[in-house]
Amino acid sequence: MIRPPLRPLARILRARETGQNPDAIEAENRARRHAEIQDKARRRAESRLILMAAAFACAFGTVGVRMGTLAASEPSEPQAQVMGARIMSQRADITDRAGRVLATNLLTYSLYAHPHQMIDPERAVTGLMRIFPDLDEARLRADLTGNRKFLWIKKKISPEQMQAVHDIGEPALLFGPREMRLYPNGRIASHILGGAAFGQEGVSSAEVLGVAGVEKAFDGWLRDPSNEGAPLALSIDLTAQSAMEEVLASGMSVMNAKGAAGILMEVKTGEIVAMASLPDFDPNDRPRPLLKGDPSDSPLFNRAVQGQYELGSTFKIFPVAQAMDLGLVNPNTMINSTTPMRIGKFRIRDFSDYGRQLSVTDVIVKSSNVGTVRIAQLLGAERQKDFLVKLGLFEPTPVEMVEAPTGKPLVPTRWPAVTSATVSFGHGIAASPLHLAAAYATIANDGRKVTPTLVHRRSRPQGEQVLSPQAADLAISMLRQVVTRGTARSSEVPGYEIAGKTGTADKPRPGGGYYEDKVVSTFASVFPASDPEYVLIVTLDEPSVRRGAGQSRTAGATAAPVAAELVRRLAPLVGLGPISDEKLPNIAARFEPHVEPAAPPAVKVVANN
Repeated sequence: MIRPPLRPLARILRARETGQNPDAIEAENRARRHAEIQDKARRRAESRLILMAAAFACAFGTVGVRMGTLAASEPSEPQAQVMGARIMSQRADITDRAGRVLATNLLTYSLYAHPHQMIDPERAVTGLMRIFPDLDEARLRADLTGNRKFLWIKKKISPEQMQAVHDIGEPALLFGPREMRLYPNGRIASHILGGAAFGQEGVSSAEVLGVAGVEKAFDGWLRDPSNEGAPLALSIDLTAQSAMEEVLASGMSVMNAKGAAGILMEVKTGEIVAMASLPDFDPNDRPRPLLKGDPSDSPLFNRAVQGQYELGSTFKIFPVAQAMDLGLVNPNTMINSTTPMRIGKFRIRDFSDYGRQLSVTDVIVKSSNVGTVRIAQLLGAERQKDFLVKLGLFEPTPVEMVEAPTGKPLVPTRWPAVTSATVSFGHGIAASPLHLAAAYATIANDGRKVTPTLVHRRSRPQGEQVLSPQAADLAISMLRQVVTRGTARSSEVPGYEIAGKTGTADKPRPGGGYYEDKVVSTFASVFPASDPEYVLIVTLDEPSVRRGAGQSRTAGATAAPVAAELVRRLAPLVGLGPISDEKLPNIAARFEPHVEPAAPPAVKVVANN
């Protein structure tokens, strides 16, 4: 900006010509300039005053509003925070396939103290010991009378305990709200759910972290706020799960077993409807894991997923089905069943002498070890191993549980002739009952691979075709005859067409060899045989039941009758009614023995080695 001069030349010259005083012109211009400067300064001061007045008005208005809000609110005592980081405590619910709650969150309170603010520590100790007798009185007294500034007393307490602590009247005993994980059904599905524990903790909140089961496997998903609290829907049915655990517990008691496992799985989808392991536990009060001894002695041990058992004769259907698929045998092919048979320095015997020959069907029906070995010899070790790999018997099951990787089958590193023989009838290889359920489901699913899952309605790719539908159908027909006229007659339930196989295996000693009086008995089944919908596996650990003057440990006398009771209880619960008597003859006709032409080349006789 150009300021006008105080003595403009033109006016000064004119003033001198006319005799005026040039200094008057300068004085006039100076006065005008001062007036302009004063006006500008006044306007600037007025603007600042207006701005300051507005700021003071906003500040006093905010203070007034806050004072009014505090005056209208309920009074509350400020609570000290142990840590400044915000803790995400919300965790999604877990439900069964029908939406019934299996795990949820419950608002509870923690109890802590500020010992340096204690008025009467001795009185507080006496009152707390009366409410919480599990506390260490000497340590509590030392903590409350020492120099500590903060002390956790209980991480979660009940409303009754909270009121009792409040009645002590000690102001330094404080409560903090938090969420805890609640399992409203107690022990039901405890091994599946696993349990939860507190992670990062503050006095007013705590992280809830999964420690086992699906709680651990889906921990990230359950804690993810982007899921907007949507529950995790499992495939199990709460009613069926409860019934299975009840029947298994009764069967375990009657059969004097050390433990039991049961699995009910859908054939087409692989969804596990019920899966139980006994003994079990309450996830609301999860016990501590064993630090020594046999892991299976702990109630935390999941026999259905982690148990690695030699499952005995339940494996016999695998080499037979594979041999039929390859065209090496048919149901009426005659097999040399002379017992005992020798492989190197080892001798393999049958439970009874079944004569010189058995049909392939009768090898399964009578559960002939010798006949099964003869069929496995037709396959050869490499083809036998390849089929078992395709059935998933060499790797852990991919079921959605953190314990699944620990259930990897125990498979021989070498596969000589004797190993091939023993594996064919379920010895020398150890797998979990869930492995067996998946393998039987694959056969029942027209030979297409089935993968077990605990998530309801999860889309999965179609499994590999590991067995032809024709061979799978013939295998189911043989398993049906095991129930109608073989070793599993005690598993028959009228109207449900049970097809299955018993398996009794001696338990191995930790130091080598086998016990003479301890077995694992298993019954693997599918039903209904004419159109398989479900697989049912029952395994009893060290069962023994009185039969006549002695004791019986065979699966036909122990696991099979328990499975029959499970079918009676579970089938109606999953909507499967018995087949009427009018339809049974037509359905049974489907499983009449397959008759080949009588020409000699159609019959194969496996010679003795």
